[in-house]
Amino acid sequence: MKSALLKIIGGILLLAIGVYLGKTFLSSSTSETVPIPSTLKYRNVGLSSDTTQVAQKEGFTGNIIEVKKGGSIQEAVKAANPGDLIRVFPGTYSENVYIDKDNISLQGVVVKGEWPTLDGKKEINDAFLYSGNGILIENFKIINYKGNGVMGQAGNNFIIRNNWIIDTGVYGIFPQYGKNGLIEHNVLSKIADAAIYVGMCDNVDVLHNEVFDNVAGIEIENSRHCLVENNYAHNNTGGLLAFVTPGLPIKTTFDVIFRNNFVVNNNHENFGAPGSTVAGIPPGTGILIMAADDVIIENNIITGNDNTGITIVDLATGAPKANDPNSEGNPDRVVILDNIMFDNGNNPTGEIKAIMLTQMDTKGPDIFAYGGGTGSTIRDKNKYRTFGLGDYGVAQITDTKNITTFMLDAPVPPRSVSEHELGELTYYGVCAGCHAFGTRLIGVDTKIIKAIYHNNPQGIVDYITNPLNLREDYPEMPPQDYLSEEAKMAVAQYILKMTN
Repeated sequence: MKSALLKIIGGILLLAIGVYLGKTFLSSSTSETVPIPSTLKYRNVGLSSDTTQVAQKEGFTGNIIEVKKGGSIQEAVKAANPGDLIRVFPGTYSENVYIDKDNISLQGVVVKGEWPTLDGKKEINDAFLYSGNGILIENFKIINYKGNGVMGQAGNNFIIRNNWIIDTGVYGIFPQYGKNGLIEHNVLSKIADAAIYVGMCDNVDVLHNEVFDNVAGIEIENSRHCLVENNYAHNNTGGLLAFVTPGLPIKTTFDVIFRNNFVVNNNHENFGAPGSTVAGIPPGTGILIMAADDVIIENNIITGNDNTGITIVDLATGAPKANDPNSEGNPDRVVILDNIMFDNGNNPTGEIKAIMLTQMDTKGPDIFAYGGGTGSTIRDKNKYRTFGLGDYGVAQITDTKNITTFMLDAPVPPRSVSEHELGELTYYGVCAGCHAFGTRLIGVDTKIIKAIYHNNPQGIVDYITNPLNLREDYPEMPPQDYLSEEAKMAVAQYILKMTN
């Protein structure tokens, strides 16, 4: 009776979020016009999504540049000045849009269900690539790119919202080495790594998104102070993830909240690039915590995930081939509060299946913890089927309602780019999205690159400008020819000096 009641409650709540998402996108798709945003001032008024109120309250002082069918979004960016709004009308635009200016807003105008569509035709790597600060990207349909839908490279104070992103290669939305950002109301599917990948970032909210048919739904990797709330993650290989990936220049993930999410039926086969980090995620994984600290899991509905509902592992278990002595590989101080969990573990695979068989059980648990870690707690372990929680204490908090956002009250300044720091910033913001030192992320191990190009920085510069795909077991690297010659040489010299 109790099980049936829980399933009914879960079904009602899943229906509610479906209706909610449907209304959100229906209202967007029938608009003749979209209100003028004010991206930086928007953050100062407390995350209100009503950009009309913001525009009225603060005023809009920039110019509006319109792009219509047959025009070029990139040419509009070249003509724009900080503070300007670029409005893109319905049509198909097959281009890579690179934004290296601050405070530029790009806004699609959806007319009678027709979206402005960026179509990479599986020939172009990225749809939007930004290095500027204060960037807004909203209301676009993005399809058929080889690398990423939206990628940020060391840009702070970003907003990415209300986009529809399908089959864009490695990542859907990928802010890299950014601070103070909002990712909300996006729908993403058919991504071969992570649909939403927050990499080496701080103070990011990920809210009200739907992710499905991806390898990883939402991944917080080597990032801090991130709120992941009210998202619908279904039919991915893994739904929600908080990782430490060894070999990256930032070594920690901590202060992450997974709250009020729907993590349902994440049983998709893993189609990640062989050898990549996400290729090791077993199908049927609801939430995965690997070596991340101070993660709170609260008030989620976690159901129908065939391997486990929540998996918590250390690096030695989750990434045994990784070798980074500067990464502390244990998940410490994980807190599991009240969640609704049922019908998980019906078809466990791999190590979890083998371990459960030693317990004379063929079913995977709601919560599985294995490996090192200290200080973790749970509100009531008797509510769930668990394995490995013997040293978990009783949680000292009941909820996180006092935390409404991890975004900051005011915009943060741009990253410093002195001549001395140019190589480091370029590596952090550009290269580390795919390359790690001593292990494989997506691209070739940085340690191997260093060995190949020993005392030859110009060789790295030439490859950055015009890469050749020499190995079938690695995806094609996109040219980074938009970088200045100074930045390319600086990052080449930085790579050759790296030790970890």
